[in-house]
Amino acid sequence: MTGTVVVTGTDTGVGKTVFSAALAVALGARYWKPVQSGLEDGGDAAAVAALGVPADRVLPEAYRLATPCSPHRAAELDGVEIDVKRLTPPVAPGPLVVEGAGGALVPVTRRILYADLFERWGHPVVMVARTELGTINHSLLTLEALHARRVPVLGVAFVGDPNEDSEATIAALGGAKRLGRLPRLGRLAPKVLHAAFADHFRIGDFR
Repeated sequence: MTGTVVVTGTDTGVGKTVFSAALAVALGARYWKPVQSGLEDGGDAAAVAALGVPADRVLPEAYRLATPCSPHRAAELDGVEIDVKRLTPPVAPGPLVVEGAGGALVPVTRRILYADLFERWGHPVVMVARTELGTINHSLLTLEALHARRVPVLGVAFVGDPNEDSEATIAALGGAKRLGRLPRLGRLAPKVLHAAFADHFRIGDFR
C-alpha cells in the first residue's frame, strides 16, 4: 500500500490514537497528526511511538499548541494563526496514517472544520467509535457529516466491549462498512495491542 488513510472519531478520547498506532504498525505506515493541542504528556505523536510506531516514522506536526482544547481555540490562546495550506498531508514513501483531533466537526480555525479538510484532501477515512451507550447517535451524525461532504469512508472501527446490535445498526443506517472492533485491553502494551488488532481486523480492508 502506498496511500493515505485518515483516522477520525465521534468524540475526544474515543480511542483514535491507540487505533492509529495499531493501524500504522500493521500497514508499516508513517504517522502524522496535523495539529497537536496539549503538550503536557508529549502529545499523540509520543503516544504512538510508545505503542510501537518507529520514531523515524512519526512525522512532526504542522502545529504544536499548548492548551488541550479545540485547535482553533488553542491557536488563539497561543497567539498562533493556523494556515490550512500547511495541513496538507505530506507526501511520504509508503503508506501514511493521518490522525485528526477530537471528532470530525472539531474546528481547526474559526472557518474550517476537520471534515472540511477531509473533503479537500480526498483520502479515505476510518471513523473510530465507542460501543457504549450513545454511540449510535454520535456515530450516525459523524457519518452523515462525512457523507454530506462526499468524503470517502472506508468504514467504522469500534473500540470497547462487544455490542452487536449497536455496531450492526451503525453500519447499516450509516451506510458504512463494519471494519472490526478493538477490545478493551487489560494492559496497553505494544505487543498486546498489535496482537489484538491482528485478531479483530483484516488488514486488506485498509488497502
